[in-house]
Amino acid sequence: MTTTAEGPGGLLLPVPDEDGAPFWEYAARGELRVQACADCGRLRFPPRPCCPHCQSFSSRWEPMSGRGRIWSFVRPHPPLLPAYAAQAPYNVVLVELAEAPHIRLAGNLVSAPDAPLDSVDPARLKIGAKVQVTFTEQDGMTVPRWLLAAS
Repeated sequence: MTTTAEGPGGLLLPVPDEDGAPFWEYAARGELRVQACADCGRLRFPPRPCCPHCQSFSSRWEPMSGRGRIWSFVRPHPPLLPAYAAQAPYNVVLVELAEAPHIRLAGNLVSAPDAPLDSVDPARLKIGAKVQVTFTEQDGMTVPRWLLAAS
């Protein structure tokens, strides 16, 4: 789907490939969408040219509600890159989408769209916690992040 590169601020940014470019285009519009097979209808992530279920090369992008739950998380410290040192330790969550539990997206749980990565009290990180997607612009790229959802 993407590789990563250091942005001007030293933070990692996605570098979209041909298959994943629509994901990032929708994110820039504040939409969370997942690739689906246009023939069998199965959702797939990461995006790829061929359906792993029916081998069709036809695809479409399905809108998701942006709701999910924390499937796993980690708090890396010390950070691997200097640009993350001021925010360490911070969280990285793996979110299972409500409409597609087999699809999990990595990101950060934050207190507000533009909040720093360490903005959520670590005691609030819980497997199964309900979350909602939000989007923020980071060095010219719109990236999804996650907010705790009201229960």
